[in-house]
Amino acid sequence: MGRYLFGVLFVVAGVMHFVLPKVYASIMPPMLPGPVLLVYVSGVAEILGGVGVMVPTTRKMAAWGLVALLIAVWPANLEMAMHPERFASVPGWALWVRLPLQLPLIWWAWVYTR
Repeated sequence: MGRYLFGVLFVVAGVMHFVLPKVYASIMPPMLPGPVLLVYVSGVAEILGGVGVMVPTTRKMAAWGLVALLIAVWPANLEMAMHPERFASVPGWALWVRLPLQLPLIWWAWVYTR
């Protein structure tokens, strides 16, 4: 049951990259080129990873992909925390709480690599 919940979480998150691309692009570190393209690529990766963990034959590979993706997007979460003035609609404390919360998500994905 857990992997279906995990998978749906990532499918929904991935779809949101296409619904609100400018919001996601705004959290990209400025050193990265093509932020909107990166938002779409990461959205596709989240959708594929989410579906993949729900399918037994692709579960392990998809879970490793999600571990890598969660590590790769951590700098965007750090960017938000470091520049709270750009995200006035989100409480500053919430921007910092997101950073350590990434660890349980990485662990949860790692569980499905076994």
